[in-house]
Amino acid sequence: MGTQQARRVAAVLIAASLALLVGCTGSSSDDAAGGTGTPEPSAAPAQLAVSLPDGAVDVPPATPLEVTVTGGELADVAVADGAGTDVPGSVAPAADDPSRAVWTPETPLAYAASYSVTATATNADDAETTTTSGFTTVTPAALSTPSIGPLDGTTVGVGMPLRVFFDDPVADKAAVESHLLVTTSTPTDGVWNWVGDAEAHFRPSTYWPAGTQVTLDADLYGVSFGEGVWGEKDRTVSFTIGRKHVSVADAAAHTLTVYDGDQLVQTFPMSAGSSENPTHNGAHVVLEKFDAITMDSSTFGLAVDAPGGYRTDVQYATRISNNGEFVHAAPWSLASQGSANVSHGCINLSTERAQWFYDFSQPGDVVEVVGSQGGTLSAADGDIYDWAIPWEEWKAGSALS
Repeated sequence: MGTQQARRVAAVLIAASLALLVGCTGSSSDDAAGGTGTPEPSAAPAQLAVSLPDGAVDVPPATPLEVTVTGGELADVAVADGAGTDVPGSVAPAADDPSRAVWTPETPLAYAASYSVTATATNADDAETTTTSGFTTVTPAALSTPSIGPLDGTTVGVGMPLRVFFDDPVADKAAVESHLLVTTSTPTDGVWNWVGDAEAHFRPSTYWPAGTQVTLDADLYGVSFGEGVWGEKDRTVSFTIGRKHVSVADAAAHTLTVYDGDQLVQTFPMSAGSSENPTHNGAHVVLEKFDAITMDSSTFGLAVDAPGGYRTDVQYATRISNNGEFVHAAPWSLASQGSANVSHGCINLSTERAQWFYDFSQPGDVVEVVGSQGGTLSAADGDIYDWAIPWEEWKAGSALS
């Protein structure tokens, strides 16, 4: 190949290489205009909403504080009291909606106090959004802490109801009852019944199963009882149901039969209330015991010096109602025990048998009186007449029925 021809071939190869290079790299219209491409748009700010609006007043201190985030993630929730001191708490997703978070204080918020809330969220670009609000908790006209029986840690018989006693009549019974939470180691069908405006009882349809562990969580702090009264604090009480002791006092047969569980352990001759002072029928509950006590007819309205009145010392007295009915030693009526009813309403036994029953009994045991000429145990007879109330009627006494 000549020199001139070689030069022509080289020129063609160079031109082809340049064309190929241009074809591979290409060129966009943006490049031609000198741009670098359209930038990605910024993410919208996260949106925050606090469940308590700014300036809210009369807030119950147990009200959940919820924060909802839209278009982002919650970063922090901080609560401070009126002095600016941080209130320790924790944040967790709401059980029914992960987009909502619930802030819970380590200790309950106070009554009549001011608080501020600062919530922060971030969007997809990690840009922060912050919202603040403040609220004031309610100022109660009065605070109330109920008494509870049985006492914590005690063991009681199968007939003892769970009882809650309030200082004053409860106006909003449904609100209070919804915060009286009962759990049992053996499932029961127990229900609350308001036996009075200031007293609620809980029992199953039949006697408690022996050995059951019963716990009441009275979560009443921050709960309105109505009419300006609020719960002062939460209380928890746990007790145990002991052995099943159910006795039957048959006034017609003049016998007291005593059972330990399902086993008959004693059959005693007895004397119940006379026709003038009959013992009440129905399930009585052992309330307390006295190894010695002075009985006085004036305690139920009959003067000691009136016809039929009395004042006498007795031994081994087991109280079974608050109307003066006991199982007790009565050596003076020994001749009538097993054949006639001559007492003022009590169950009379010999001294030896009364002592045995006294030693055997525990609060909450049951004495079912049958065959008496008297009426049935009722509210007029004191604290515990619960088992005389038919089950359907008992359930209707719940404020949540």
